[in-house]
Amino acid sequence: MKRKFLILFLLSLSFSTYAQMKAISNLPVVNPEDAGFNKDSINALIDTISKFTQRDFRGLIVIKDNKIVMENYFNTFWRNHIHDIRSAGKSITALLLGVAIKDGLVQNLDQNVYSFFSKEKYPSMHEDYKKVKLIHLLNMVSGLDADSDNPKTEGSEGKWVAKDEWVNYLLSVPLSSKPGEKWVYADINAVLIGAIIEEKSGMSLRDFAGQKVFYPLEIKEFYWYTNAANQTGAAGNLYISTLDFAKLGLLVANKGKWGNKQLVDYDYMNRILNEHSTAIGNYNPLADEYGMLWYRSKRKFGTREVNYFWASGNGGNHLVVVPKENMVIAITSGAYGNWYPHMRAYFILRKLFQALEKKD
Repeated sequence: MKRKFLILFLLSLSFSTYAQMKAISNLPVVNPEDAGFNKDSINALIDTISKFTQRDFRGLIVIKDNKIVMENYFNTFWRNHIHDIRSAGKSITALLLGVAIKDGLVQNLDQNVYSFFSKEKYPSMHEDYKKVKLIHLLNMVSGLDADSDNPKTEGSEGKWVAKDEWVNYLLSVPLSSKPGEKWVYADINAVLIGAIIEEKSGMSLRDFAGQKVFYPLEIKEFYWYTNAANQTGAAGNLYISTLDFAKLGLLVANKGKWGNKQLVDYDYMNRILNEHSTAIGNYNPLADEYGMLWYRSKRKFGTREVNYFWASGNGGNHLVVVPKENMVIAITSGAYGNWYPHMRAYFILRKLFQALEKKD
């Protein structure tokens, strides 16, 4: 009996203690109902999540109107645990490119990849890179012979990710189609963006992220795989806490501004919020469009039609930004290699919007 009481007590702590703890500096914590959510609907959602058959769901955070509305953890995971958000890291890399633009390391998105590297330093660099622009990489329409779903392509990650130095190899990958014409999901696009930031800043993307964004956001613990040549895996491999994941979403929602400091180029942030292309086709049934290494969707939840954009990582890791509602939703999950966690994240998103009361 005592043991059962202790378990119930600890479970209650998981949902109540964090509401009393300081989550983000200068960001208040409010009850869901005070933020416009139906209390019973939110309680029902949390109860449903806690009863998921799979025990791989980790965290859910909702920020609305710059206030922490929900911060919940499940299955022994807590605030300080860091999680591999997999390909959601691509969207963070896109954010960091905006920092590089603000710092003058990159001028504009029409610059070609070839212009950022020296032929003397990278003698194998292919002339095709003169045709590939930054915007092509950001929109997954580079035309490079690379496809994450086809290991036979020259730029497939299986051919370079285990190398101690991979930029030399990446820059030798030729085109297989004209840039701008065909959408193909390929890790090489994000990694090349990371390599450009590294080449111009003189530091790894991991250290650049830490100095320019993570530390200002008080993100103190993270891991981002970086090879022996100090090149960071910009397509993923970023481990971060659910709360810090949400902070990055809040930075995006606030157009690159944190407190009174503009960390990311403002015009670039507007491009992230508005860039879209239907070239993605039916690659992801949960997405309608793609742009700037972010997915975009328009869905109807009950009577509410919602436009949102989101970062997505294997295992069900999602960072959702909803500009019209001034809302950020961070979801972490460890169901790697499965499709169901993405549908599960969509279920949670739907329940959250259905719980949001209509404004008079």
